[in-house]
Amino acid sequence: MDRRERVDDPEVALREAFDGLRAGVWTALPGIVQAFSGGGDFPLTCAVQPAIRIPVRNIDGTVVSVALPLLVDCPVQFPSGGNCTLTFPVKPGDECLVVFASRCIDAWWQSGGVQEQAELRMHDLSDGFVLLGFRSKPRALAGVSGAATQLRSEDGSTYIEMNPTLQKVKIVAPGGFDVVAPLSTFSAAVTITGLLTFVGGMVGSAVSGAAATINGVINFVGQMFANGKRVDETHTHNGVQPGSGNSGNVN
Repeated sequence: MDRRERVDDPEVALREAFDGLRAGVWTALPGIVQAFSGGGDFPLTCAVQPAIRIPVRNIDGTVVSVALPLLVDCPVQFPSGGNCTLTFPVKPGDECLVVFASRCIDAWWQSGGVQEQAELRMHDLSDGFVLLGFRSKPRALAGVSGAATQLRSEDGSTYIEMNPTLQKVKIVAPGGFDVVAPLSTFSAAVTITGLLTFVGGMVGSAVSGAAATINGVINFVGQMFANGKRVDETHTHNGVQPGSGNSGNVN
């Protein structure tokens, strides 16, 4: 028998004591979101089910595996800074990582700033922060770009992409692309390969050359004016005699 297995061995007793202490120190656990609160009394918090079961020894010496309790009111981390924040529509079933603070966070979370500890607990399951985006292998994202940064849907069908090599931004939106802004400025040429529809009117100008060049058929419904003169089908020239010749400029 290994001498360290004897009950009266100080080394075994010390090891058991340290193992017992470590068992009560919580650092981080993967979890599954059960509910998300976007407002109310507990804004931007999650209820999370830890995704790791814990072995527990019964009085009779048998060991059983039990689920940890639901972690409630855990603050959710969204990347932010400088009055800008990137948010996500958190849904039940999302996987995450719960990181546990070394001291009680209740007073800080309630009031902000620097606060006294509401309780003297340490590394406790009650003091978890939810970090989104961690994934298990069955839920790993497919088709992750190796060349560009993307803000994308989970299936990859909709995304905004920034490619540093090409110095280019690409937007793919099968459901449409809406811009709500009083003014949008494009500093250089704009190419439209599909149908251009404008409802509020269109105004153009150019420092030199033509303000607009259109190749193809123009089909308009309504009236057309050039330099204040109407040039649609009701436009007429004065002083023109019938014949096969062309009329000159009309003042």
